[in-house]
Amino acid sequence: MKPTYTEVSIDKRGVATLTLNRPEVHNAFDDKMIAELISILGSLASDDAVRVLVLNAKGKNFSAGADLNWMRAMADKDYQQNLDDADELAELMHKLDRFPKPSIALVQGAAFGGAVGLVACCDIAIASDNASFCLSEVKIGLIPAVISPYVMRALGERQSRRYFITAERFSADTALNMGLLHQVVAKEQLDAAADTFIQTLLQNSPAAIKAAKTLIHNIYNRKIGNNVIAHTTQAIAEIRVSEEGQEGLTAFLTKRKPNWLSEE
Repeated sequence: MKPTYTEVSIDKRGVATLTLNRPEVHNAFDDKMIAELISILGSLASDDAVRVLVLNAKGKNFSAGADLNWMRAMADKDYQQNLDDADELAELMHKLDRFPKPSIALVQGAAFGGAVGLVACCDIAIASDNASFCLSEVKIGLIPAVISPYVMRALGERQSRRYFITAERFSADTALNMGLLHQVVAKEQLDAAADTFIQTLLQNSPAAIKAAKTLIHNIYNRKIGNNVIAHTTQAIAEIRVSEEGQEGLTAFLTKRKPNWLSEE
């Protein structure tokens, strides 16, 4: 699929930048953009050259959420058509949430509705100090259903109860305090802030990062019992005997760089 609503680039370090590119409509997304993002994320996930994913957007705003024309069209369709459409958005959120490499969201301006879901699905989220967020669905008689598992995981149930039903707009600092964001910087510092994280991530084992992300997904919010304990012991045993686990341990013990580090 040739991108039309997005741009993709991969630099020599293996950093893939996926850019929302509909600034004329504040990067609002519709079924075509969703399908494009699903396809691109699938390709990047399977590309061994990709080490880190950066999700950003062109223009004044990160994303206004759902495109008005798309919502208008869906209002004229039946239940099954709306269910199929929602399944596509759910697949996008799931693919981004389970992306096997570290992901960083860079947010400027407004991030409304489904865009808050995109931010919540990334491992690290950085916003400019002029960014603002809104779960605006109830204003037009809808609910933030598909994105709710990811947003609630970030905000917690208590804050979600407030912002899901008030549709209040909240600032980057508020988003930071609630856990949706990890850092707030001046707009002109977004790329530099991302690069600091990228440099740190590139020092680490790609296989271990993937395994760490899987570990979190598998044990988060589960009762600590025999099954969880068994999963954690199996996970560490598997990574210890893996190729990168052996390489990392050997490199550490012999005081040399592991082979996933660039020689530059």
